[in-house]
Amino acid sequence: MNLKTILISSGSSGMRLGNYLRFLFPDMRESDLRRLFSGRDVKLDGHPASADALLREGQELKIYLPDREPPVLRVVYEDDNVLLVNKPSGVSVESDGTGGLSLTEICRIYGEEHGFSGTPSPCHRLDVKTCGLCLFAKNDRALEILREAFRIRSVDKYYICLVRGMMKPPAAVCNAYLLKDSEHGKVSVTDHPVPGAKPISTGYETIENGPVSRLKVHLITGRTHQIRAHLSAMGHPILGDDVYGDRAFNRAHKARVLKLCAVSLTVRTNGQLPNLDGKTFSIDAPF
Repeated sequence: MNLKTILISSGSSGMRLGNYLRFLFPDMRESDLRRLFSGRDVKLDGHPASADALLREGQELKIYLPDREPPVLRVVYEDDNVLLVNKPSGVSVESDGTGGLSLTEICRIYGEEHGFSGTPSPCHRLDVKTCGLCLFAKNDRALEILREAFRIRSVDKYYICLVRGMMKPPAAVCNAYLLKDSEHGKVSVTDHPVPGAKPISTGYETIENGPVSRLKVHLITGRTHQIRAHLSAMGHPILGDDVYGDRAFNRAHKARVLKLCAVSLTVRTNGQLPNLDGKTFSIDAPF
């Protein structure tokens, strides 16, 4: 069995345990979820819990999952310096201490199976629930070049997302300030400077308009939870986002997975990585 241990945060307090597990394991079948509870493999503070149990901040949740093969790595591009993969929702880029395999660990297993030593290092981050393109470096030189490229914003990153309501105007570049709350793992967005806040810039264009609109988003600055928090602050939270979004709206649309996907990546390295330099890699969003 694979033990996953989680300390319940304030943001999850008040959720029913069954719904929490559905968001934690978006690909899990309902029959498997029911089997976890019937087998007494879900425990809160050491005691078997039911799907209807209400979570409280500070509780220790333990889930005994059946052993399974690591997820298949979906490779989009690979050369001697980099590994570009399509990250699934629900997988953390680096280990988060909850017991599941991280994307970095999955890349390491892939490397062992395909004959290169060492562990590929992530050049940037995606939220656990965000899916899409994630770039890894296979060596220290490539890692240094690519992290610098992300730092100086010579990487173009585009996302597709579904949001509540219609954007007005239908396309814009929006500037604001983002303040990180590390203690609670959240951020807040304001339209004016506040102590500790960093400027952010997010571009968007509407692809489909309606009660749920489809947007193409240009992540100009790359702050923690920027797209999710910025769109929510503008009154258009992303579908499936229970942290910054509208839980009732998500339930009404049966959105158990965050509808945000990194679909396009263009890297410019000023010729330092010629196989990669100036190329655009794209995938389709799974929604």
